Amino acid sequence: MKIVAIGEVLWDVLGREEYLGGATFNFCAHAHILGHDARFVSGIGNDDRGRRILRRMEEMNLSTRYVAEVPEYPTGYVTVTVSASGQPSFILHRPVAYHFPSLSEESFSSLVSPPPDWIYFGSLTFMSEPAKALLFRILDAAPSARRYSDINLRHGCYTPELLDELMARASIVKLSDLEIDDLARIFGHPNLTFQNFARAYSEKYSWEGVIMTRGAEGCSVFMDGRYFEAPGFQVKVADTIGAGDAFSAAFVHGLGQGWPAEKVAVFANRVGALIASRPGAIPKWSLADLSSIES
Repeated sequence: MKIVAIGEVLWDVLGREEYLGGATFNFCAHAHILGHDARFVSGIGNDDRGRRILRRMEEMNLSTRYVAEVPEYPTGYVTVTVSASGQPSFILHRPVAYHFPSLSEESFSSLVSPPPDWIYFGSLTFMSEPAKALLFRILDAAPSARRYSDINLRHGCYTPELLDELMARASIVKLSDLEIDDLARIFGHPNLTFQNFARAYSEKYSWEGVIMTRGAEGCSVFMDGRYFEAPGFQVKVADTIGAGDAFSAAFVHGLGQGWPAEKVAVFANRVGALIASRPGAIPKWSLADLSSIES
């Protein structure tokens, strides 16, 4: 499938180590590993971190064509701390280059013609008006594409108005169990269960589906008017950075294969567990490695 992903690329700084990441970039990298034509749209600074991103993308056989150099701003980075259970917390540094993506007319045309099968977007990049304008231009140019949005709430990186705009453009929405209460509260429905939230907002926005990841417990899915749960996989957690993004790439992969939703969810849980068992957001992996993840 042809997949376009627009959003953040950054370095996760854990102590003295730096890991390449950013939810959108992680998604794109994992979609590429799954065999898809994944095209990443973002911005980097004219600095060492930016140059390292381009080198890593080339090593991963990801196209750098749609990554703009933004000399006025540094390449994105985030300070990460990881709890004893492997749960990360983030301090985002802003503004940075990924807030200012841009495309030449030739690059824009190649991005949307032939039209992509999927367009992926999160939320934190689009507090920037230039980034939001480019996202909406891509969406308008590819009306047949399915749209997968990872809400990915980060403190200070969204407004209710922005979330409403983004969710209205999505066809499938993913959030975590830590985000459902916040999202329900933001929209004036505190204490709403996931199932009730999913049913109400699927009707409001005409969503195809809503997914809530629950870490080791698996995921809850509301799709085509039907609710179900898919169990997780028990692994020794290295860290959970990037696991949700790998889950999203696997979910899009499974839907693109035309699998039943239950099979898609189990596959996505398995991929997410594999990534959580290895350090960093984009460890090297292949489909063969999934056999080591047992229920």
